[in-house]
Amino acid sequence: MRFDLNDKMKEIPVTEVCSVGIGQVEDREAGTGCTVFIGREGMRTGVDVRGGAPASRDSQQLNPLMTNEMIHAIVLGGGSAFGLAASDGVMKYLEEAGIGFDVGVTKVPLVVQSDIFDLTVGDMNVRPDARMGFEAAKTAMTAPNYKDGNYGAGCGATVGKIKGMDTCMKTGIGSFAVAIGDLKIGAVVVLNALGDIYDWKNGMKIAGLLCSGDDPGFSDTMEVMKSGILPKENKFIENTTISVVMTNAHFAKTKLCKIAGMAHDGYARSIHPVHSSADGDTIYAVSMGDVEADMDLVGSLAAEVVSEAIIRAVETAESAYGFPCRKDVFK
Repeated sequence: MRFDLNDKMKEIPVTEVCSVGIGQVEDREAGTGCTVFIGREGMRTGVDVRGGAPASRDSQQLNPLMTNEMIHAIVLGGGSAFGLAASDGVMKYLEEAGIGFDVGVTKVPLVVQSDIFDLTVGDMNVRPDARMGFEAAKTAMTAPNYKDGNYGAGCGATVGKIKGMDTCMKTGIGSFAVAIGDLKIGAVVVLNALGDIYDWKNGMKIAGLLCSGDDPGFSDTMEVMKSGILPKENKFIENTTISVVMTNAHFAKTKLCKIAGMAHDGYARSIHPVHSSADGDTIYAVSMGDVEADMDLVGSLAAEVVSEAIIRAVETAESAYGFPCRKDVFK
């Protein structure tokens, strides 16, 4: 087993970390979808954005200087900036359910969103919209349906795109979670990187840029980049790996922003290159619970569960839209 589980630590489903409902909706024909995380009573949340091309909505709500301590939903979506419309549907559902910040005449849900670039997969004219967001939010609240693989925001996820889509690989959405005593922590990752993907424990490449032709092996993204030093104007902007880290430990927004930043070490261990101008790499950190735990321990574990969730996103993906997954490339 890659993850070092001792007698005090056990693997658990990510859905058991805390009381966050997760709903997923995808359009398989179009190759896009969204994954919605909802906390009925609100979620303490921080964020850290490291990529140079994020497609996001209301992320400034998570700045520690902003007044609110809670948000009500996080949306991970496809469709690049077009897909940000999914939050409109999430807000509509939450308002109708009476969830949000009470302003007297109604309740205003606080919803943040980050999207991947999947417009070169499936049908570029179909993106997550308010209808899809409403459906995913309703599912999160009434019949949570989280699954790893080609689901939700991971429906159109791919990696290894420095030479375009002809030599990339299909990935998806993945999760991993652990419990240590009373502490629980997990991550959900939508893996859609420009770069190559590695097993963080042994350094073995597990997904990424493929060789051209009939060769089933890997090429190397960094070697391609080093073949010329002149600037490249378009590297399929907004590739983007986006994640939600969740814990039942009690932290305020400021510390959650730090935990989200530490969780990016999981990206750095598993994706190369990472945090480029062509990625919108973003991690949200959510706290729902009252367990007392050391912030540095939680941040360090966050990086590890992120790395494991990245592996899960590779291993559970299915070939689709003409893009092969790992289990079909390396039979």
